[in-house]
Amino acid sequence: MSFIICPHCGHNTGEYKAPKPTVDIIIELGGGIILIERRNPPLGWALPGGFVDYGESLEQAAVREAREETELDVTLIKQLGSYYDPARDKRFHTISTIFTAWADGIPRGRDDARQALVYYRNNLPPLSFDHRAILRDYFCQKNRTPK
Repeated sequence: MSFIICPHCGHNTGEYKAPKPTVDIIIELGGGIILIERRNPPLGWALPGGFVDYGESLEQAAVREAREETELDVTLIKQLGSYYDPARDKRFHTISTIFTAWADGIPRGRDDARQALVYYRNNLPPLSFDHRAILRDYFCQKNRTPK
């Protein structure tokens, strides 16, 4: 918990609440994308991802989280965008920056992931958080033809 102390009078003005920065990674592999089955609540299927550590860039966090949860080394392609609805995570307010990436190899669930599997657009399981909306945006953007 962080508190705000007035620099002029030293009075504690109360708890400082701020959104927590996170990253989620859409990892392309073999024509599909990797999803993880979460080991911790909220349970369910999700994109690999997690919290950004202090002193870490968003890109570093994305590569680290992908490695920790899928055992794959990824190459980031681009930032898809940020998702920030305060209700996207029922535990607390998060702001997630979404990256697309590609990888080679066999994903294995590690760390916060029970398992990591390749899914395709037409067979996605029920997803946690706002990850269905994120993937809808991803597939929409991916299907656009360059002008």
